Amino acid sequence: MSQNALASGLAALDITLPAEAQSKLLAFRDLLLKWNKTYNLTALRDPAQAISHHLLDSLAILPHVGDGNLLDVGSGGGLPGIPLAIARPNLSVSMVDTVQKKTTFLQQAAIELALRNVTVHHARVEEMQGQYAQISSRAFAEIGLFISLTRHLLAPNGRWLAMKGVRPDDELKALPADITVESIIPLSVPGLDAERHLIILKAGS
Repeated sequence: MSQNALASGLAALDITLPAEAQSKLLAFRDLLLKWNKTYNLTALRDPAQAISHHLLDSLAILPHVGDGNLLDVGSGGGLPGIPLAIARPNLSVSMVDTVQKKTTFLQQAAIELALRNVTVHHARVEEMQGQYAQISSRAFAEIGLFISLTRHLLAPNGRWLAMKGVRPDDELKALPADITVESIIPLSVPGLDAERHLIILKAGS
């Protein structure tokens, strides 16, 4: 049943993934819900709902993710970082969270799912070093704060990928003058009856 729900959801998103990747996505879902009983990683408890609200919601941005290394900020239970890493084994995905139990889960998930393209950081993002072509967040913070905390990590010509619910026009109006909104993409997530938007931003003119 889960397999069918995932497969039909991927088809609706026009995403083709091999059977092994689909199996890993479901294994990740099971791992998340198992650890959730102890670690409180997500408010969701229903396995079917986790497919639409976590897996498909994360993968809805996949067509807009580029090739350069990606940093997922405030990863929590690994969303969208781990589904993206499963779907794109050649994409280098780093995830950062300040909560130790969450990063412990992320490390374990990467080991159990054999995700060699995943790196996990237990840190405050504003204290991290490095350069990333793409920086993503899902329900992490208001966009202006997300940008100010991660700006030092964005590589030249890099992009921020901010996952939002309702279109955040007020947040976008408050952005610094040198931040460009490259696109605002409405996302339709199968099984999720709520607004979703991906905001892609760049620094500089």
